Amino acid sequence: MLGLSAKDTGFLLFVTFLTLATPILLQPFPESSSLAQFNAGYPDLMQRFAIFGIFAIGFNILFGLTGYLSFGHAAFLGVGSYSVVWTYKLLSFNVLPGLILAIVLSGIFALFIGFVSLRRSGIYFSILTLAFAQMSYNLAYSVLTPLTNGETGLQVYGSDPQYLMGEGSPDVPNLFGLVMQDSMKVPVGDWVFTFNVGYYFTAVIAIFVFYISLRIFRSPFGLILRAIKTNRTRLNYAGINTRPYMLAAFVISGMYAGLAGGLLAAMDPLAGAERMQWTASGEVVLMTILGGAGTLMGPVLGAGFIKYFENIFSKINETVLHDWFGALPEPVRDFLIGIISPFVGDGWQLTLGLLFMLVVIFLPGGIMEGAKRIGSLFRRKPSQGGGSPAPKAPVEAAETSNQPAE
Repeated sequence: MLGLSAKDTGFLLFVTFLTLATPILLQPFPESSSLAQFNAGYPDLMQRFAIFGIFAIGFNILFGLTGYLSFGHAAFLGVGSYSVVWTYKLLSFNVLPGLILAIVLSGIFALFIGFVSLRRSGIYFSILTLAFAQMSYNLAYSVLTPLTNGETGLQVYGSDPQYLMGEGSPDVPNLFGLVMQDSMKVPVGDWVFTFNVGYYFTAVIAIFVFYISLRIFRSPFGLILRAIKTNRTRLNYAGINTRPYMLAAFVISGMYAGLAGGLLAAMDPLAGAERMQWTASGEVVLMTILGGAGTLMGPVLGAGFIKYFENIFSKINETVLHDWFGALPEPVRDFLIGIISPFVGDGWQLTLGLLFMLVVIFLPGGIMEGAKRIGSLFRRKPSQGGGSPAPKAPVEAAETSNQPAE
């Protein structure tokens, strides 16, 4: 189905179900519960899960498959945002033309940066991409003010031409009249589930780009990228020119980032230079490593993990803690609040940093490695007569090995 094996088709259907059911899955606690603080099923956060999941999926095609670490992907994120806002200003608030333009322009920009940066490898490649990203940030912040509106940020004004804006058309981001901000709330007992147009628009795109990444991972092109990560020199000795493959991976990754930036502007019609800062590039690196570089689901989980901490744990302040521990004796309550408060609210990054350290130390393969370890505990190990598993035949061992049989 769709060019995938039965196993991959089942995996894609599972991911599709999780994505479409997110508004329900992220509302596990009733509204009246004190734990409702940890619910994440509201539109803005769900949209960010999907958008930064797309960003991380694209980055994983470059870093996860080839091992080339880019610190400049925020530049493409910014290009995508500016592209969409400019289509708002010149055409209309329909998000589709802007997203197409975002993908095209970010791909062209990635082609230029990749052509120069891929002349080097290792840390030198990373420094080059970081330099390009910072140059782009400074250009957007000051030099290209007529195009970017500098530090104020690019936004839509009533005086903008909007040549395709018909009478009665929505004056907010929409898809042929479907307004991104529109939501439907469905109360079920003590729960309230929110189904948002913007989230489902983003979710459908996320499923589609995940399918593309799955095809890339399983394709001969993806195998070449994995081989580059394993031993690029051996491929060169075999007569394979790896630069076109590397450049193609870089451009595809940049287009994913441009699409993510365009979707940010599709949800909120504003583009600023801060989206091109090195911190945004570092964030997607953390997402990919935390989830599991080189895996299909890892970057998505890493993106959701970081955005959850950023939005949920940052809102837990001392007032919330007092509500939680209000029934305890005052000395015990004050003691617990004194211990917990540095790790929540403004200190959420401290908690995230500690968790990131634990994952890197004990789970080098990220969250996906942890999931595999848990899954292995429930698998039935094959045995013969109660003894150890039979050794593999030489042919079977060669077929399942990561290295070719010699």
